[in-house]
Order: sequence, then structure tokens, then C-alpha cells
Amino acid sequence: MKKTILMVMMVYTSVNFAQKIKGSDTVLPLSQKEAETYMKSNKTAKITVTGGGSGVGLAALVDNTTDIAMSSRKIKMDEKIKLQDAGRPYKETIIAFDALSVIVNNSNKVSQLTREQLEGIFTGKIKNWKEVGGDDMPMVVYSRESSSGTFEFFKEHVMNKKNYAASVLSMPATGAIVQSVSQTKGAIGYIGLAYTDKSVKDLKVSYDAGKTYIEPTMETAKNKTYPIVRPLYYYYSTAVEKAVKPFVDYVLSAEGQKIVEQVGYVPLSK
Repeated sequence: MKKTILMVMMVYTSVNFAQKIKGSDTVLPLSQKEAETYMKSNKTAKITVTGGGSGVGLAALVDNTTDIAMSSRKIKMDEKIKLQDAGRPYKETIIAFDALSVIVNNSNKVSQLTREQLEGIFTGKIKNWKEVGGDDMPMVVYSRESSSGTFEFFKEHVMNKKNYAASVLSMPATGAIVQSVSQTKGAIGYIGLAYTDKSVKDLKVSYDAGKTYIEPTMETAKNKTYPIVRPLYYYYSTAVEKAVKPFVDYVLSAEGQKIVEQVGYVPLSK
């Protein structure tokens, strides 16, 4: 009798495996839409998606409190070691690409900046908009908090690995940066392209010392002319690979990649 009950329970959990996806706020809206669409055609699937930042997601993977960690940066060495020490071999999958957009308040007359100017602004060397061709107005600089993969990526690829100034205001989520920049005249921040809307202004960026300035759009991200583009990742333990792979495969499928673009991210090139 006991064996029969055990077999029934095993069948039930494999069919109705409730997946948890956690991590990057950048990847959050994409994963939510993918999960929503996937569950419509897979009635037994149960997927919950929560944010918190790439570091939070990867820590949850180490603690075995999530099945998939969403990340907008590559896994760090110390995180790899923690997973290894926990006896949790993992898989890494790139699910899409994202353009990082630098945003300012709509009233700001500055429409373009070089990478060097951005470095100066976020390290605190440039403090007034008049220094970059704008009005005589103090800069209010917003960033994601340190647990964010976007924070790490921006520091490495835009700030040339320099440290953020102590005056930079850390925000807990991307949406909070959009809201703050939209309400503050001298504000500047950075967000994933999918989060941009008419309440803020996207800046053109130059990575060749001001020779060419490229606007962040789906087209420029796809053709790689926009310089701030990064991969977005799923990390999951091999112990749950069989259970999570159907969903991961769906995200990578033609249908899943169509959703990638619909939500505002850059699909994988086929």
C-alpha cells in the first residue's frame, strides 16, 4: 500500500512541478510574459517569477530556493565556488540580449553623451549639466543597487571598472529609476531598453570619442551598432534540468523568441 502511494506522489510532482524563477529585474518582465504564455498551453505547469536582482537570484540557486536564476550578468567566480561547495552543478543558457539605455528627464536639452562623459558622471568627476553642453543644473545620478547585474555590467562596460561615486543614489528596482528620472529635472540613470517609455528621454551614446552617436533601439541593438548590449541568462541546477528544460526550450523556440522582441528585448540570432 505504501509503495502505491509513493508512486502516485512521484507521478504527481513530475507532472505538476511548481517552478520558481527568481533574480534579475531586467529579465523579470520577459520571464513573466514567457511563463504566462507557456502556462496557457501547458495547463499542468505552475511557474512563479519574482525579481530582486541577479545576485539575489544566484544566491537563491545556491540555497536551493529557486529552480531558475535570472541574471543580466555572467555568474561570478565566488558564486561558482558556492554552487560547487553546495554540490550543485549548474547549466548556463543565454535566452536573449538587452540594450542598456541611458535616460534623462524629458526637459533636459542634452541628447547625447560619450562613454567617457558617462564614466565621469557616474564616478562623480562631472557634477553639472553645463559641463556636457546642458543647462547650469546639478546632476542627480541614479543607479541600480549592488546586487543588480545591471549595476555590475554598467560599472564594467561603461565606467571602465571604476567605482561609483558615493553621491550616486541606489535604487532597488529599474522601475524606480524610471519614475525618479521622470520626476527630477537634473536626473540621469540607466535601464534595460524594455523599460523605456515616453516619461523619460533616451540618450544617444558614443564609444568612439564623439565621432558617432548611436540611439538605443531594437534595430541598433540587433545590428550591434549600439555599443551597450549584453546577454541575459538563465542558470539552473542539473538536478532539476528535466523539469525546467521544457520551459527553457520554449523560451529559446521561435515562439518564445517572438515574445522576447514583443516585450522589448533582442532575440537570439538564428
